Amino acid sequence: MSVETQPGSARGWPDWRWHLGVAAAVLAWYAVYRQLIPVSEWLVSLLPVERHSHTGEALAFFFYDVPKVMMLLTLIVFAMGVVRSFFSPEKTRALLSGKREGVGNVMSAGLGVLTPFCSCSAVPLFIGFVSAGVPLGVTFSFLIAAPMVNEVALVLLVGLVGWQVAVTYLIFGLGIAIVAGFVIGKLKLEGWLQDWVREIHAGASAMDAPEDEALTMSDRYRLGLATVKEIFGKVWVWILLGIGMGALIHGYVPEDLMVRIMGADAWWSVPAAVVLGIPMYTNAAGVIPIVEALLGKGAALGTVLAFMMSVIALSLPEMIILRQVLTLRLIAVFIGVVGSGILMVGFLFNLLF
Repeated sequence: MSVETQPGSARGWPDWRWHLGVAAAVLAWYAVYRQLIPVSEWLVSLLPVERHSHTGEALAFFFYDVPKVMMLLTLIVFAMGVVRSFFSPEKTRALLSGKREGVGNVMSAGLGVLTPFCSCSAVPLFIGFVSAGVPLGVTFSFLIAAPMVNEVALVLLVGLVGWQVAVTYLIFGLGIAIVAGFVIGKLKLEGWLQDWVREIHAGASAMDAPEDEALTMSDRYRLGLATVKEIFGKVWVWILLGIGMGALIHGYVPEDLMVRIMGADAWWSVPAAVVLGIPMYTNAAGVIPIVEALLGKGAALGTVLAFMMSVIALSLPEMIILRQVLTLRLIAVFIGVVGSGILMVGFLFNLLF
């Protein structure tokens, strides 16, 4: 995304006015956020339903989570939109070019968190990385971390299920990205790329772009607002669907049934959760309300984390996109390595917690 330099009154604002405006908006955001619970209870009270009935519980969950998720998403996407202005795809490729495996895997996974490109960006990024001489395993570390350990997932996890789960997700998500990329790199599978991708020579890519022009803070704030508009246009439907599904689970699914299906005692629950998550077409914003509801109903933490990771990192739509640059054999290796890491996380946490 680039910042358009169109004339207008906002374009002429000095940085200090932007700083004051952003500070005032954050304070207003906090004041509204503190009122979400009483407002959701008030909305339920207006309806002809018993508050503690299944329907009442589901509606309270929905009325509370929709504005909460939307507000959290707005705040963090704006902040990360500003951060992303310092990390263009070209700069990211330049940072990773020539890096050795190991160090490169750690760097690329870390950059994947700071540069949260969606799966629709996987193909051009993959081609750009290959053309820039980035090792295949290092590239995969980035491609795993970028969708799975992104700002939306982490902040919504903090807001919905607590910082402990968010930190756990961050540590093990990064671990999977680093280790999986390292393993794929050691397997030397460059020959399993699509032929036309392997024929791209380093330095000859038409995707190379000149350095970004210097941006002022005003430019970066506008970029943050543009990012909010772009992301919301893509995910608001999935947020509503995810929260709706979470509300149904919260209100209608009996706790004992959920414990039997996704509890720690059911050894098959972790692989079943991974298999169930792969075909789901959603993203972090849509799946986290479901995670909140599952945990609230007594589902095991490891099983829920495995489900969430498989939805975000191994989704069927992303595999279809990657099919344009990877052979089926390489996609199978990718799914096998990442899936094995997710299974280990699920079993480990069900054993420890």
